[in-house]
Amino acid sequence: MQHHGYIEDKDAYLRRLRRIEGQARGLQRMVDEEEYCIDILTQISAMTKALESVALGLLDDHLSHCVVDAAAAGGPEADRKIKEASAAIARLVRS
Repeated sequence: MQHHGYIEDKDAYLRRLRRIEGQARGLQRMVDEEEYCIDILTQISAMTKALESVALGLLDDHLSHCVVDAAAAGGPEADRKIKEASAAIARLVRS
């Protein structure tokens, strides 16, 4: 079975995503408790940066594993993986 590029870091990604999940719950609590707007925005910014960090790590893993393997094999799969990676990068840049 072929594994995804992030598989070696799966546990680290899961830990980071659980922390982000906790941040999201904290934001909900802050709004529920009517905290100061700027404090909520500061926490949203921190959460956004954390998600961006996960996304960049996954992208790096994808490029260095999935895309490299497909490029080495060549053919239509290589073209598909490169287009897929380019589209993912474009989405990250726009967000």
